[in-house]
Amino acid sequence: MATVPATTPAGVDAAVRRASAAQRRWAALAPAERARLLRRFAAAVDAAVDELAGIEVREAGHPVAAARWEAGNVRDLLDYAAGGVERLTGRQIPVAGGIDITFAEPLGVVAVIAPWNLPMPIAAWGTAPALAAGNAVLLKPAETTPLTALRLAELALAAGLPENLLQVLPGAGPVTGEALVDHPGVAKIVFTGSMAVGRRVMARCAAGVKRLTLELGGKSPNIVFADADLERAAATTPASFLDNAGQDCCARSRILVQRAAYDRFLGLLEPAVLAVTTGDPADPATVMGPLISAAQLTRVRAYVPETTPAAIRGQVPSGKGFWYPATVLESRHAPARAAVEEVFGPVAVVTPFEDEAEAVRLANATEYGLSGSVWTRDLGRAVRVSRAVAAGNLSVNSHSSVRYATPFGGFKRSGLGRELGPDALAAFTETKNVFISSEED
Repeated sequence: MATVPATTPAGVDAAVRRASAAQRRWAALAPAERARLLRRFAAAVDAAVDELAGIEVREAGHPVAAARWEAGNVRDLLDYAAGGVERLTGRQIPVAGGIDITFAEPLGVVAVIAPWNLPMPIAAWGTAPALAAGNAVLLKPAETTPLTALRLAELALAAGLPENLLQVLPGAGPVTGEALVDHPGVAKIVFTGSMAVGRRVMARCAAGVKRLTLELGGKSPNIVFADADLERAAATTPASFLDNAGQDCCARSRILVQRAAYDRFLGLLEPAVLAVTTGDPADPATVMGPLISAAQLTRVRAYVPETTPAAIRGQVPSGKGFWYPATVLESRHAPARAAVEEVFGPVAVVTPFEDEAEAVRLANATEYGLSGSVWTRDLGRAVRVSRAVAAGNLSVNSHSSVRYATPFGGFKRSGLGRELGPDALAAFTETKNVFISSEED
């Protein structure tokens, strides 16, 4: 599709200096003006939804309907963040001898290191609130998906955002990414990626006492109780682990089913999985496209050898593409790694449980804690289980994890901090306290 120059450490240093100057000008604008420019940016994205989606289809293999949603999510998040600019208020705190007020000051230059699996939305999750809070942003896209980020930066400039306020720095993680993490002029890192790389980013940020938000994946449970609407639960389960060919941190790849409903649920799940249309991502009828790369296909195959018996296995095209079929394994036959590690492919493992206590124990038997679903008609059980499962984002009788208006982030080793929601802008500010004496000399 394209050749994109990689950013060297010297290029990172120059970009930080440009961003620092642009940030001071941006922060000096009236809040209403910053909000107006962000809304113009959102409008520019809206006008380019089909163009951005087309790039995502070709670059990442996302089905076109999903790619349009991703571009629309960027637009919506920019609009939402713009609404927070004039509401980023401080407080007046009662004190003796004067008045005490706080200010939410921007951090300065923020680096957003985005992944390849959802390159547009996740880039915007950090970029939009950081800009709204008065910061400059250096966005490093993944090596395999830099093109939508570059186009978004062009749209920002065309919408009137100051030059160098949003810069895209393509490059390899160990070079460009580490230069951003280590640079003293970068005040905060927002990183989404693997746990292994997240640990290294965290260690390097510690050396500079640098602020950090991490989102490091998941191995999320889909808990189905016998009293649930089994037809609806089964019908919606394929999307919960096959969206983006399973390359989704929120994928419900551990399906926990109460034993009394186990056989019936599997019988309902099979036709739902086999009905998922896999094929050309440019075809509007396609639900699941290919994996991102040959390396990712090799990774997924390593988790599930071809000799592994599958309870359900879908079909994939025989032609060009990094195809892997939708696969459901029963826990008694699943390789141990596939049952506990994040496969990041269209693979789920089904495990029976006896009662509520065992369901919670199994759900929490992982080092991750990002998302999950609970299916039951019992409201009390829904509340109890939702409170007991150690995850940052849970949904009852649905599989929703991410909304731009609600907080998103994980427990345990799924990460640190929260993105999105009404408090997102605050994560990109520093609280300044000012006391004004009213005492006479």
